[in-house]
Amino acid sequence: MDRSFDCHAETAPQSPVVLSVPHAGRDYPLALRAALAVPLKTLLPLEDRHVDAVALAARGRETLLIQRLPRAWIDLNRAENERDPRVDEGARTTALPLASAKVKTGLGLVPRRAVGNTPLWRRRFDDADIAARIVRHHRPYHAALASALADARAAFGVAILLDIHSMPPLSSGARIVLGDRFGRSASARFVARAEGVARRAGLQTALNLPYAGGHILATHGRPTDAVHAIQIEIDRTAYLDVTLDHPDAGLDRVAAMLRQMIAGLAEEALSSRFAAAAE
Repeated sequence: MDRSFDCHAETAPQSPVVLSVPHAGRDYPLALRAALAVPLKTLLPLEDRHVDAVALAARGRETLLIQRLPRAWIDLNRAENERDPRVDEGARTTALPLASAKVKTGLGLVPRRAVGNTPLWRRRFDDADIAARIVRHHRPYHAALASALADARAAFGVAILLDIHSMPPLSSGARIVLGDRFGRSASARFVARAEGVARRAGLQTALNLPYAGGHILATHGRPTDAVHAIQIEIDRTAYLDVTLDHPDAGLDRVAAMLRQMIAGLAEEALSSRFAAAAE
């Protein structure tokens, strides 16, 4: 089965940091385009537009996963049971007794909207269709991410997932939002290290608000097992042109900041491991 994501990795882990880009996919399948009730450009706000280019420019020798399929096809940052009955005939109320906030707002496993309340799809998708997307695209990405983190932990005694996203400008002025699910997915020292790098780069930061992290952090962040997970949201205006469609000169600056953040997280991980070994 062909993978729907790219995996950039060395033969053996070279860093405790693993990078994930789940929402930058731009390969829109014909089946998706045929099902649309709106122009294709309506889906663009669902993309973390070109943040994969930022991640690629920032990567050293870390393992990096980039999903090629769009979030509109299947959202890797939602649980398998976050299926919306308004767009998915296979959604079961028994699978999710209380619909998550994301499903209620139209941003479930398969989104029903992008901006506003305009429906995206001509019809509901059948159960077999969504089940196939889960098997072919959702589970393999998470399996690969779990494997990469396990390999990093085995090699270094600790692993850190940095899940990379982008966001529209915030009224608060924050250009970087770091999420750790309010302390549940990563130790505070790693979040503080990442925040310090962003602030030294002159970027205003926020923690967990309005983005605390979703299914990826909930699934893979296990601080008690020495696997930490942090989500980073980057203001798109920092690296895209005025149309928010193409990278501009800001990409190099943002990538340099992200590179320093990755290096800082790795240094923090290794120094904490050596300190623990010395005790």
